[in-house]
Amino acid sequence: MKHKLLFLLLLFAAAPAFPQSERPKELVQKAIALMDEGNYDASIATLEEALVLDPKNPNIEYELALAYYLKEDYSKALDATKKLIKTKKAFDQVYQLRGNSYDMMGNRDKALKTYEAGLKKFPSSGPLYLEKGIVLLKEEQNEQALATFEAGIAAAPLHPSNYYWAAKLFLGSEEEVWGMLYGELFRVLEPNSERSTEISKLLYDTYKSEIKYTSDTSMSVSFSKNNIIGFSKKGSSLNLPFGTVAYETTLAMSAAGTRQIDLASLNKIRTSFVQNFYKNEINTRFDNPLFQWQQTLLNEQQLEAYNYWLLQAGNPEQYNSWLEQNQAQLDAFVAWFNENGQPISKDSYVHRSKLDNISLTAGE
Repeated sequence: MKHKLLFLLLLFAAAPAFPQSERPKELVQKAIALMDEGNYDASIATLEEALVLDPKNPNIEYELALAYYLKEDYSKALDATKKLIKTKKAFDQVYQLRGNSYDMMGNRDKALKTYEAGLKKFPSSGPLYLEKGIVLLKEEQNEQALATFEAGIAAAPLHPSNYYWAAKLFLGSEEEVWGMLYGELFRVLEPNSERSTEISKLLYDTYKSEIKYTSDTSMSVSFSKNNIIGFSKKGSSLNLPFGTVAYETTLAMSAAGTRQIDLASLNKIRTSFVQNFYKNEINTRFDNPLFQWQQTLLNEQQLEAYNYWLLQAGNPEQYNSWLEQNQAQLDAFVAWFNENGQPISKDSYVHRSKLDNISLTAGE
């Protein structure tokens, strides 16, 4: 767990007015700087001084627990978080830190119970779903972990890390389609990290491995094995799987005429995908904010730069060659992206439960 300045902001947004002066704030700022430098003992001493001046501020207590955690003194981190929980002033990161401390001490059962207790109080906490899912992965309970990450996506759609882990799990399964969607969303939500570069390459490699040219005139597209059409109990409607009915069909149509997979052909395929998805009215049943955003990018003439940026780690040489000729185009996309924000929101997001097994009523 890395220290984030968010906690400094929380400290003075949520805490009561300081009793005498700005000294506690100054001490916390100093402690955070010491913590970030790795000087944990000095940070702890500084935070303890701040607590003397403002003993009822839960965020100072949290920073103290965090300093102990980073120092790898997990027992004292547990003691500090226990105090916060007893005072009922704990926020979700307190449960996260407490569960992580148990995990680092090898007590995964207590870690899971701590995350679950936190989720009862903070059901929209993306970090708590994340940590619970990671511990389940360590326990080799992959299905439960995946369900937890997807629950985190639904509860906190703007928290990137649950997309990251869900994407990795799906991209290593027979249902890569969901990894393609979750992975792209993660890349957009966390564009400038090593994990983002990792996902960029995974997306590219999955395209390359699952779009196969079987002859001069034929190809296969395989991102999903779920081709089961379900029936309602009364038989009045069919449930259509997104992966095979919408995604693979549109992708195969869009890849027609290409003979290899590289950044240039993927840009053409992904552009055609958006056009076909809406032209053929597949969106009437399977529309979602990610594809809507891709359509907006196309209409704003930003899709090519976005596609190259999205998949660049899969073929760095080709990306750099494209960039030499199109730096202004990329700069325009970055400016557009910074101004227009994300394709999803708390109330409008992409989730497997919203797309798979779409109902088709008899007669439609």
